[in-house]
Amino acid sequence: MHPPYGGGYGLITICGATATGKSGLALALAQRLETIILSADSRQVYREFNIGTAKPTRADRLLVPHYLIDICDPRETLTLADYQQQAQGAIASFQAGGCIPLLVGGTGLYIRSVVQGMKIPRVAPQTELRSQLSELSQKQCYGMLQQVDPGAARKIHANDAVRTLRALEVFYVTGIPISQQQGTDPPNYPILQIGLECADADRLTQRIAQRTEQMLGLGLSRK
Repeated sequence: MHPPYGGGYGLITICGATATGKSGLALALAQRLETIILSADSRQVYREFNIGTAKPTRADRLLVPHYLIDICDPRETLTLADYQQQAQGAIASFQAGGCIPLLVGGTGLYIRSVVQGMKIPRVAPQTELRSQLSELSQKQCYGMLQQVDPGAARKIHANDAVRTLRALEVFYVTGIPISQQQGTDPPNYPILQIGLECADADRLTQRIAQRTEQMLGLGLSRK
C-alpha cells in the first residue's frame, strides 16, 4: 500500500549522532507508514556484536521488521560496496511491493552510498599487497599515489594512511586510478532525508552516558 503521508517519496532516511533519537523516531514512523527499517550501521551488520552496537531489541523487531542487521560473520569483511549492493537490492524489492523503506543509522558513508549512488570500485582488500605497502612509510606511499593518481592525491590528505593505501590498492589491482572510477549516480526516486541533532550538549552527553551504563549492565566489558 502507499500510505498517505509518503508524499511521493521512494525512500526516507533518518540519520544523526549517537543518542539523538533515530531509533525511536524510526519505529514510530515505520508503524505509522506500515513499512520496514533498513539499518545503516557499520557495526550492526555483524552477527554476535549485540551489546555495544545498540541493535534493535526483539520487541522492536516484533513491532517493525528490521533488515541489514546480522548479515555478516565477524571474521569476514563487509565492504562499503557490499553494503550498498544489499541496500539497493532491498530498497528496490520493498518499493516494488508498495513500501517506502526507512534507511536509518549513524554511519553517514552507508547512507551517502545509497542516496548519492556512489560509484565504488569493487576491489576486495588485498592482504599481500597491503602487507607490502605497510612496510613503506606514509610519505613514500603518498609519493607513489601522487605519481599514479594525482587526482586522488589532491583529495587525500598527505597523512591519511587508510585512504592512501586504498587508492594504491585499487590502482595496482585494476590498473585504473581510483579517481577515474569514483563519482555518483543518484537513484531516480525522490528521497526525504531527516537529520536529527540535540541542541542541548549536556543532555546529549547524559543520554550517551546512560546508554553506556545500560550496555555495561548487559555485559559489555570496559577493557
